[in-house]
Amino acid sequence: MNLIAGLDTPSQGEIWVGDQLISTMTEGQLASWRTRNIGFIFQFYHLLPVLTAYENVELPLLLLPLSAAQRKQQVTTILELVGLADRMYHRPGQLSGGQQQRVGIARAIVTDPTAIMADEPTGDLDARAAEEILNLLCMLRESLHKTIIMVTHDPRAAQRTHRLLHLEKGLLVEQVNA
Repeated sequence: MNLIAGLDTPSQGEIWVGDQLISTMTEGQLASWRTRNIGFIFQFYHLLPVLTAYENVELPLLLLPLSAAQRKQQVTTILELVGLADRMYHRPGQLSGGQQQRVGIARAIVTDPTAIMADEPTGDLDARAAEEILNLLCMLRESLHKTIIMVTHDPRAAQRTHRLLHLEKGLLVEQVNA
């Protein structure tokens, strides 16, 4: 996942994402490419505790040439999409785990990236919250046509995928058609 997202450099070979050869990009080019093409969802949310849900979601937009009004429209729309319009001015400590993960998802998709990297997105959630997050990810895939690359140990999450790859010690050992 880190190679596809341009966070790590391959020791050999090339990394192509779509028509972009990212393995030869400079750090600056990769940062710009990631801002426009990759959204990240983390197991432990990685929200800034001193910022509201709105401010956490707005952060990636600060890297783009958008006006304050454009940012506000995008953040509000995305928070409505993930069902948190009524909680946008709450800090992470005032939100449940499932709500915090939805803020993390909103932050990941607010720039309208091509691909979403989800690292154990249900790993820190109870069964009900995990199901809500999986439903939201499926909606993003089906309605917004997002590519979602998910790393998970959660069998419920793995069952909801279109393509399942099993890695063992960094090697592909099985491809299961989902």
